[in-house]
Amino acid sequence: MKGFDFEHPFFDPLWIRIAVFGVCMGWGLFELLAGAPFWAVLFWGLGAWAGHSFFIKRLHRGEGSE
Repeated sequence: MKGFDFEHPFFDPLWIRIAVFGVCMGWGLFELLAGAPFWAVLFWGLGAWAGHSFFIKRLHRGEGSE
């Protein structure tokens, strides 16, 4: 089962991948500061998953940061 299609052409520009990663991690920090650690960990997990798919997996496939 595929939760999100990180291979979609929408995510090809580097700035979009950085923005999605940053929003997930930033929202996790916001949730932690608001006193909701469950949601913080959830958003950090989503950010980690997105960061891995956007940056690490793409580098291993040779796509880099075009």
